[in-house]
Amino acid sequence: MRDVARHAGVSPKTVSNVMNGYPFIREDTRRRVLDAIEALGYQMNISARNLKSGRTGIIGLAVPELSLPYFAELADAVITAAEQHGLTVMIEQTGAVRDRELAALARPRGHLVDGLLFSPLALGPDDAEHLRTSTPTVLLGERIFHGPVDHVMIDNVTGTRAATEHLLDLGRRRIAVLGTHPGEKVGTAAIRYDAYAAALTDAGIEPLSALAIPAEPWHRSTGAEAMQSLLATGVEFDAVLALNDTLALGALRVLAERGIRVPDDVAVAGFDDIDEARYSMPSLTTVDPGRAQIAATAVDILVGRMNGDDADHREIVAEYALHVRESTTGR
Repeated sequence: MRDVARHAGVSPKTVSNVMNGYPFIREDTRRRVLDAIEALGYQMNISARNLKSGRTGIIGLAVPELSLPYFAELADAVITAAEQHGLTVMIEQTGAVRDRELAALARPRGHLVDGLLFSPLALGPDDAEHLRTSTPTVLLGERIFHGPVDHVMIDNVTGTRAATEHLLDLGRRRIAVLGTHPGEKVGTAAIRYDAYAAALTDAGIEPLSALAIPAEPWHRSTGAEAMQSLLATGVEFDAVLALNDTLALGALRVLAERGIRVPDDVAVAGFDDIDEARYSMPSLTTVDPGRAQIAATAVDILVGRMNGDDADHREIVAEYALHVRESTTGR
C-alpha cells in the first residue's frame, strides 16, 4: 500500500480510503490511486484487513440438502447477492436433522462467519429461544417462528392456493396431492397441504384422503414411487399437485411410462420453479416462490445486522408467481 501511495503521490491512508470505498475523496485523487493500483498490480491483503476489523468477510448459509434443486439454486442466488457486498458464502448442509440444525445455530463454523442465513426444516416454534445467538441470523423459508430474529419467508399458503385454483379453473375436480407428511403439524408439507385442502373446500369439493399420497424426502424417486402408489389404488384422478417440483418430475416420468397423457388425461403442477421445470417434457406448471428476492433481501438484512442495525426484527414475505406451462394447458 505504501508503494501505491508513493506512485500516486498520496498518503497510505488515502489509498486505504479508496480501497474501502470512502465517499469523500476527490475524483482526480481516486483516479490516481486506481491507476497506481492497476500499474503495480496491487491486491488488498484481505486477511490483514479482516484481522484489524474483527470481521472475516464470510457469511454462513445453512440449508437442508444441496441435492434438492431448490436449495442448490437458492445457494447460487445467495452467493450472487453476497458478492454485491464483497462477502464470501460458506455453505453447511444440515440434512433437516434437528441436532444438526441446532449445531449450526450454536456454533456456525466456529468464529469463521460474520452472520448466518438459516433454512431450518426440523425445528419448530418451541425451539425459538435457540435462535438467540451472538451471531447475526436471518431465517429463510417457512413461517414457523415469529421472532426473535429476522425472517424472509415463502408465501406457501397463497402460492399453493394459486396452483390448486388454477387446476380447478381448468375443470379438474379430483386433484391428487403428492408429498404429504402424515402427522406433521408444522412444516412445508403441512402448510402446503392445508392450503390445497382449503382451496378445494372453498370450491365445494371435499378433500379425499385417498388422493393424498405421502412422500418423503421430496426427491424425484419418491415422486415416482408416490405416483406408482396412487395408480395402484385404482382411485380416479384428473390432476396432480406435487408439493415440490422434484416430486412432480418423478410423477411425470411414471405417467409417461404408463401411457397417461399430460395434460389431456391428468394435469400436473408443482412448486419451486426450479430450472429443470422449464425443460421437462412437458414443461412443468409451477409456483415460483421468489427465490432471487428471498436471497437478495435476506443478505441485505443480514449485512445491516452485521453493521449494527438494532431495529425490531422483520418478517418479509417474498412475492410468488404462478408459471403456467404445458403440463396443465398443453401449451
